[in-house]
Amino acid sequence: MRRALATALLALVLSMLSGSPAGAAESPGEHIANALRKSPVYVSDAYADAVPPSRRRQLTKQIAATGLPIKVVLTPLTKGDNFDGEADTLASVIHDRLGLREFILITTDGDFTDSLNGYEWPADTHQTHDAVAAAGFLDETRDAGLADLTAKAVELVAAGNGTRVYEEAIQDLGTSAPAPSPTPTPEPDTQESTWAWLLPAIPTLALLTLGALLLVRRRRRAGGPPPPSPFAYPQAVFAAAEAADESALRRRAEAEVIALGEAAQAASPGATPSLERALDAYSAASKVLDAARGLPDLAGVLALVTEGRDALTDTVSALPLCFFNPLHGRATRRTTWRPLGRRDRAQVATCAACTGALRHHRAPEVLTDTTTDGHQVPYFEVPAERSVWAATGYGSLLRGEDSLTVRLARGDFTHAQE
Repeated sequence: MRRALATALLALVLSMLSGSPAGAAESPGEHIANALRKSPVYVSDAYADAVPPSRRRQLTKQIAATGLPIKVVLTPLTKGDNFDGEADTLASVIHDRLGLREFILITTDGDFTDSLNGYEWPADTHQTHDAVAAAGFLDETRDAGLADLTAKAVELVAAGNGTRVYEEAIQDLGTSAPAPSPTPTPEPDTQESTWAWLLPAIPTLALLTLGALLLVRRRRRAGGPPPPSPFAYPQAVFAAAEAADESALRRRAEAEVIALGEAAQAASPGATPSLERALDAYSAASKVLDAARGLPDLAGVLALVTEGRDALTDTVSALPLCFFNPLHGRATRRTTWRPLGRRDRAQVATCAACTGALRHHRAPEVLTDTTTDGHQVPYFEVPAERSVWAATGYGSLLRGEDSLTVRLARGDFTHAQE
């Protein structure tokens, strides 16, 4: 009896010293991964009502019927949690924990609770990324609950044509706005009834006025050459004006350029194959900073610094800054975007906020620029020959070896300024 007690105490002491006490709780990542080894569908307690056991069984059968290594993780993500509210971090942790070579993962989104993210390893063979994104854009899932949305995502992944479905689903974003409610007939003999008619009519009158202005503007343009930029944004519904403090942004840009120069100077040529590209980016950023006339140019400085940093770390596949507003920071994905009223479509890099705006049929917040006649427009509506930023989308519209640094080296910024 004493020997057994001594053995138990020794085991307890050893476990405490090793930092792994008996009965230690699993980390959240381990907990989810262990659950996925038993079932392909994991639903946290927070979503127990939205995806009850009966729906989990249906999803499990649906996944089994596809024959694909699909796993589903439905758990809330918030800043400060074990995954810092990032679906990408959750996916990476689960992938590492499970150690599967071929793996498809559908997770909740960190920024939007009614959206899903899709991941696939070792490559996006089944167009998982676009398939899962498309599930949230379809008319049939517009008001769907989490269980139905997940089921549709699984269906689209299994079909293997997610990119086509996604592009078709988003090509008409924003064109199906509900018609305004009919205004009541005014009673002309009382002031009160007149105001009762005017108040609900104000939004309609504003839209009519805006439409007339746009029509006049379009007719004025018709007499001259067509606008060079194929990405003109024809509706004045963009949200961002000149909200950023230009002087503060200039100080930030100066600090970023100095930091890039110091990092390039400290880098070892032998250990940094792309050091020359980094130095070229530093030189270009310095020149733009010296000649910067406003927010678009200062945003260009930040975009060039980003290219320089990527060169220092020899990063070749990183996304550029957000196409719609580079002040939002690094983009998180590429999105097929078609300006309202246009047939032209482009693959642009978008941050989480702008991706979410498109996903929810809202106009993204865009960086504006000033035309020659003094009007504020989205920067990409400025003629391409007058703005290297409009021509390149701050890097979004460039492919292959082309880059902002290359464009600046050949004099595009100087020519545009002239």
